[in-house]
Amino acid sequence: MRPDDPVRAFVGLGGNLGDVETTLVEALWALDALPQTTIQRQSAFYRTPAWGKTDQPGFVNAVVELRTRTTAPALLALLLAIEERFGRVRSEADRWGPRVLDLDLLAYGDEVIDEPGLTLPHPHLHERAFVLVPLAEIAPGLVIPGRGDVASLLAAVDVSGIEAIP
Repeated sequence: MRPDDPVRAFVGLGGNLGDVETTLVEALWALDALPQTTIQRQSAFYRTPAWGKTDQPGFVNAVVELRTRTTAPALLALLLAIEERFGRVRSEADRWGPRVLDLDLLAYGDEVIDEPGLTLPHPHLHERAFVLVPLAEIAPGLVIPGRGDVASLLAAVDVSGIEAIP
């Protein structure tokens, strides 16, 4: 790959406050408007049970595949800026709590990064059915560095309670 070739990146989208489906559609528009970035594929929206902190409303989740020339750290900064525009305030105290919008950089090409503020692939991707179900819809053969292919990872998690939104 040449240095100026676009990279295949995957972003998880989710939320459980307000009109989540409208928020996710608007977030998709914001992602597609990012510099040097285009959406290649997007999954359906899925209703999913809360994960981590289960005493809150369920979520709506999706995954999008991007082609981008933006570096992984710069892309993450852009994702966080989109979250802020939608009213997301991140705090350690409410790490897995309710949110208007959550954008997670799941994978960025075949890069493995472990630095403050950025770990790729996403450290919990392989154990989260709410990410793996929509990811398998658009990229079942994707290999997650250090974890294996998406289809195999999906086969190892409990997908009960996850349903596509018609």
